[in-house]
Amino acid sequence: MGRGQGESNRYSAGLGASKSVTSAGKGGQMTKVARAARGKFEEIKKQCLASGKLYEDPDFPATGSSIYYSTPTNFEWKRPKELCDNPQMFVGGASRFDVKQGDLGNCWFLAAVASLCASKNDKLLHQVVPLDNSFDKDYCGAVHFKLWQYGEWLDVVVDDRLPTNGGALMFMHSADPNEFWSALLEKAYAKLNGSYEALQGGSSAEAMEDFTGGIVETYDFKKGVPQNLFTVMRKAYERSSLMGCTIDAQPGQIEAVLGNGLVMGHAYSITGVYEVPKAQLVRVRNPWGNQYEWKGAWADDAPEWNSVPDKVKKELGISKDDDGEFFMSFQDFTSNFQKMEICNLTPDSFANDPAKKKKWECSLENGSWVTRVNAGGCRNFLDTFWTNPQYRVDVCDADDDDNEDMGTLIIGLMQKERRKKRAAGTGDLLTIGYMIYKLKDANCGPLDLNFFKFNQAVGRSPAFSNMREICGRHRLAPGQYCVVPCTFKPNEDAEFLVRIFSEKPAPATEIDEETGCIEDDLTDIEAAKRREKFSEVTEADVEEEKNVRRIFKETSGEDLEVDAYELREILDANFKKDMKLRPRFKFDGFSLETCRSLVAMKDDDHSGKLGYEEFKELWADLRKWKKVFKQFDEDESGFMNSIELRNALRSVNYKVANGTFNCLVMRYSGPQGRIYFDDFMLCVARLKTMLESYKQMPQGKFTQDQFVQLTMYS
Repeated sequence: MGRGQGESNRYSAGLGASKSVTSAGKGGQMTKVARAARGKFEEIKKQCLASGKLYEDPDFPATGSSIYYSTPTNFEWKRPKELCDNPQMFVGGASRFDVKQGDLGNCWFLAAVASLCASKNDKLLHQVVPLDNSFDKDYCGAVHFKLWQYGEWLDVVVDDRLPTNGGALMFMHSADPNEFWSALLEKAYAKLNGSYEALQGGSSAEAMEDFTGGIVETYDFKKGVPQNLFTVMRKAYERSSLMGCTIDAQPGQIEAVLGNGLVMGHAYSITGVYEVPKAQLVRVRNPWGNQYEWKGAWADDAPEWNSVPDKVKKELGISKDDDGEFFMSFQDFTSNFQKMEICNLTPDSFANDPAKKKKWECSLENGSWVTRVNAGGCRNFLDTFWTNPQYRVDVCDADDDDNEDMGTLIIGLMQKERRKKRAAGTGDLLTIGYMIYKLKDANCGPLDLNFFKFNQAVGRSPAFSNMREICGRHRLAPGQYCVVPCTFKPNEDAEFLVRIFSEKPAPATEIDEETGCIEDDLTDIEAAKRREKFSEVTEADVEEEKNVRRIFKETSGEDLEVDAYELREILDANFKKDMKLRPRFKFDGFSLETCRSLVAMKDDDHSGKLGYEEFKELWADLRKWKKVFKQFDEDESGFMNSIELRNALRSVNYKVANGTFNCLVMRYSGPQGRIYFDDFMLCVARLKTMLESYKQMPQGKFTQDQFVQLTMYS
């Protein structure tokens, strides 16, 4: 992209939350960078002062790869004290004019920083840029910044070495050569994302959320302008919300300067919303901080200002300098810009009446899409859509001021750590979205294909988008719902975060089930019918058992017991003969590993052998499992798809939790997600052994030796 191209746990959403109580959860591994809490910064300072050495960050070294991963280039890194005689974090306080763009295409980030400075709440800025950073007292060469990442507030520690070229800062900087807070904040954000280059191109919403922990609503003016939008913007400004805007660029027109002075494909920050006599005004800033400003009504030298009293102009901070900041009428603003983002610092600013404060409840769930397991794609791919992660949300009660007895949910779906993966070529943002379904059974397990075949969604994300986070507002009747986050295409791996805001409590949790044997589960009628069918003993089964009994006696020898080698001989003699009747079915016989596990499944005394009665019980299981496999291998290819494994296991009387299912697919399927006949038998045998052994232990507790024996022998 070009320089200006835009692109369940309970937790506190407020700015005062100093640390998160949210765990990473399934698939929610956090970045190693910025693992440090504030204690690390204090520890680093203490060690540096004691040693007399300035801090050098080992996790973000002063090398070319920290700048450009695609073509690492060596630049001269200098500390502020090497660039000027009197470096300061702030000179005369922080201002939106402290934000000047350098040689990096990250105007989206600068626009968010400018909005941070323009906020009416100084505490917001100094939460991100702590006031204890200093080049004077206890200077140690380290600084720290507080940034929000996927549900956690992180303290990001960096050294103060900055990339320079010809003695000047290469990237973001202040207009005052002695001021360094903005340049160092950019470095901390680059570290968080892997490199400076990883910040090329993006949406201001991303940085706004990382500065505040808030959630962003996006307005697309091409689809219409809400009647109360100016009021919403004015109240948002009064509440210190961060705001940004852009003009979409056509191909080849990125950063093209229009006749009215605005730049296409460029991220601007909204730094003020005001009302003067006979006019509604929006103050906007171009992060370039130069002469490229709005040339229409209410521009710096426009005649409209002649009717405004000098006192009001002074209060508005009118400047005729070429500083990139300008005023527009609200009508001109919505007519010339095409998209606007408002980052609400706390969810209460989402209220329909912006003047009325409301307390919102918040829930957070971490998850992941894993190829061959639960990366099912959107509903266009119905055969796999049902495998996506599913989350139950309980809309307990209607909103207080809702006359239609409806409750509001605001859902944000965020894909995680994509920028950091750009260096490996896998960091492109995926196209993501979500669907919402009404649940009929409050205690159901994961919803299957049949549910989605015959039930329509009651809500969905505003669109499928390749933004880091998509957000939608939904009004739903009290009841239980299932939220299904998904990528547009199947088989795309990514970690994600689901955030749910609601006026009344709306508990959210992953829809899962406990791994175990299905006793009398009547909720899944189809699976129950399959289990009953597969358990039937036909005349062919009786004849087959007679033949196997004869082979057992011939093979077992004088001790009338068989070990794994002899069992393989018996099973291959029978199963290979049966599979020959299916020409396309490729089966070369059971592996020794599978036969050892089959013996272990019935070998209670750990003798390594089975007597006939034990073998007979084993054969009954194998006969049933073979029928199940045939059912799911409809094309007689010799394998089933990994997405069918869950239903196949239910057909042999087992249910598995989502995490366990993930392990089974990774352990027993091939690179293309295929589970062959031998692997299926091995999988079911080990699952059966583990579950039955667990039941036999007092309260399911194992000693260390018992656990080792079980896992090694099964």
